[in-house]
Amino acid sequence: MKLFIAGHNGMVGGALVRRFQREPGVTLLLRTRKELDLGNQAAVDAFYAAEKPDLAIIAAAKVGGIHANHTYPAEFLFDNLAIAANTIHAAHRHGVKRLLFLGSSCIYPKHAPQPMPEDCLLTGPLEPTNEAYAIAKIAGLKLAQAYRKQYGVMFHSAMPTNLYGPGDNYHPTNSHVLPALIRRFDEAREKNLPEVAAWGTGTPKREFLHVDDLADACAFLLLLENPPDWINVGTGTDVTIRELTETVAAAVGYKGRIAWDATKPDGTPRKLMDVSRLTALGWRAKVALREGVGKTVASYRAEKAAGTLRS
Repeated sequence: MKLFIAGHNGMVGGALVRRFQREPGVTLLLRTRKELDLGNQAAVDAFYAAEKPDLAIIAAAKVGGIHANHTYPAEFLFDNLAIAANTIHAAHRHGVKRLLFLGSSCIYPKHAPQPMPEDCLLTGPLEPTNEAYAIAKIAGLKLAQAYRKQYGVMFHSAMPTNLYGPGDNYHPTNSHVLPALIRRFDEAREKNLPEVAAWGTGTPKREFLHVDDLADACAFLLLLENPPDWINVGTGTDVTIRELTETVAAAVGYKGRIAWDATKPDGTPRKLMDVSRLTALGWRAKVALREGVGKTVASYRAEKAAGTLRS
């Protein structure tokens, strides 16, 4: 069984490689961005024609935090549309038996009900700061759904919540909240700073899933005979940003004060996935947040020491 993992050098792709390396009889097909430009339709088509994968997981994407999404919407929309269109279309053309497309919880409306069920998709406006990325992911989800409906191919999608873990991006302005906190507090610990500033009141609530749990969920979904066209993947629980911040500070060993600046924006009050469909099918997340943050701090320091930190 030949499995193509698109985007294997990213955080999600790396977790998928770790997970499927343990599966007997699975041969991984991996290509770096230099070896295969997923934005190049002809190159992607030639790759599928030559290698003929049996399975494909599309984990490749142009990703970033709120600042990056808001600053570069054209690139986020175009690049992610191209990746989705090229990888899904070529998979159909060349007889891929099964494809799993990975999206994001940001596909759901800004004012979606909490927790967010799958069927709230396209029921309201998106969050403006990441609208471009969300539209591209919705297009990929709908493209997979359309090929399945029209041609009967087993193409389906998974929508994970906020992810974290080994291989994350720790850029000081373009990273997501959890890796940004890890970097900020670890640097404050190293410099023995008495205080670290934190934006807002700390009251908004967010859900976080360790990337190894996502990889395990992907393996589970690929074994289902008749999976939903798309399904949420998360923990079904959330924490306040204040709780998250204090968890990170404790994990890195920072002993100073956290100064909350209530004049700064809080953002969306809550963002939680409804994972009842996945739970009913028999899968649950295993990595608790405190355990996962501890592991991620260790991997952050190891990557930093090795000079491989994505920042």
